[in-house]
Amino acid sequence: MTDTEIDRAKQAARERVWNLLERAGAAPPGVHGHIPDFAGADQAAARLAELPIWRAATVIKSNPDKAQLPVRVRALHKGKLLYMAVPKLATPAPFYLLDPATLTMPLETAASSGGAAKTARTIGVDEMRPVDLIVCGSVVVNRNGVRVGKGAGYSDIEVALLTEAGLIGPETTIVTTVHQLQVVEDELPETEHDFRVDVIVTPDDVIECGSPMRPNGIMAGHLNAQKVRDIPVLKPYADR
Repeated sequence: MTDTEIDRAKQAARERVWNLLERAGAAPPGVHGHIPDFAGADQAAARLAELPIWRAATVIKSNPDKAQLPVRVRALHKGKLLYMAVPKLATPAPFYLLDPATLTMPLETAASSGGAAKTARTIGVDEMRPVDLIVCGSVVVNRNGVRVGKGAGYSDIEVALLTEAGLIGPETTIVTTVHQLQVVEDELPETEHDFRVDVIVTPDDVIECGSPMRPNGIMAGHLNAQKVRDIPVLKPYADR
């Protein structure tokens, strides 16, 4: 498939699942264009918290979307160090550092995108510790771990940045929490800069996927000029 065909196939998968979630009342209206804030997100977070990979993790990196807010809150309540991506990676230091030992506002607030912006310091990968567990949002995912996000590519860039910095490797687990309607049986398109998730957690199930698959780092050839302008941390990679 060409890049254009892959983009079209991904968008078709997104639209199908967004429509399905809305029809089923499994996500709030207006879900199109977003990582779905799905019904049962709290239960999925609780199920994730039962897993050995969660209990063993001391450093977690998460996306900032509302669907994964219950996961982030649990992480802070358990005393885990939490890195959260700055929305759209729009600052030169593109991650919030959330340390429950030093936070001065309620953890439920600090774990939100708005709360983190008010209370957390932003840091670059040079200040980060190795990450034990990555939590990402998805629009669609299949049982092989192939995921489709909302289309902006931020999660792929975050994983690539952490890989470049040596902060994650094949042993680092990547998990997504989703509604069961977001899990599909069919093949999903992917490119070489996409990563696959290792574990899918729904309110009702835990699905272990296949062998880890993720990029070796930032792929300069996949960066367009607009993305480099919008995401300051990418400039050194685009210039190399």
